[in-house]
Amino acid sequence: MESTRKSPYYPDIPLFLVLIPFISAFNYYLTYTDVKLNWWFVFTYTIDTLTGYAAWLAVRKIILWLDKKIAYTQFAKRVIVQFLLTTFAGLFTISFLTELSSLIVKGKWAHPSFYDYDLFIIAIWFFFINAIYVMIHYYHQWQGTEQKVLQEKQKLQTGFLAKEGKNETQVPFENILGFSVESEYVVLYTSDGKQYFLDTPLEKIADELPSSLFFRLNRQFIIHRNQVNGFTKLENGKISVSLLENDMLPSEIPVSRTKAPTFKRWFRT
Repeated sequence: MESTRKSPYYPDIPLFLVLIPFISAFNYYLTYTDVKLNWWFVFTYTIDTLTGYAAWLAVRKIILWLDKKIAYTQFAKRVIVQFLLTTFAGLFTISFLTELSSLIVKGKWAHPSFYDYDLFIIAIWFFFINAIYVMIHYYHQWQGTEQKVLQEKQKLQTGFLAKEGKNETQVPFENILGFSVESEYVVLYTSDGKQYFLDTPLEKIADELPSSLFFRLNRQFIIHRNQVNGFTKLENGKISVSLLENDMLPSEIPVSRTKAPTFKRWFRT
């Protein structure tokens, strides 16, 4: 049996190792009205449970094979084909092993009632098993999406991915002085004197930056919090933001009346 770590449907293996005996016991409850707890019951229950394991393994092999043939993006086709193939394979496996064990133990074929009632109940369980596998698939898909989002957030918390043509550089946030619009490009300025010419619009860059560290002062500038020295009130509610001295950014940047209150709250937090 393959390692559960490699199973694309983990934890299906430990789940069904526990679930199959339960299904077998529940089938006894539905099928027989007078069950006596003796050695014969233990023997037949064990045989039926082992038969259930064999049928589940057949179902699982088909599902893994279908993963290579029909993707879940073709949902209706995948689910219908999977249900039909797994149900047929599972019922065939159970029927074959039931007849075989009956011939070995009793010397005769299984009772006809097995095909009238028992097999119908078992077929319903295959619908249930398929539903579990479909749910596990979409759970892993959702989990993978969540992991990607988390990774992107973690990346965003450590630095900005500066893209220049085909080149990409991860610039730590603490090394960024700010951004400014220069002609056709947005320029990223760093504390070590480097400049990155970006094709990304300033609006999109602002959305990708953590708001706790960066503020877009106007249509031309985004500034890191560490570069802000203070601000001066101007007429009509406007303000002028003063920056720490550097050779790349202006010492004063105006902020409009509408954006000034937001900046003040950001600066004071």
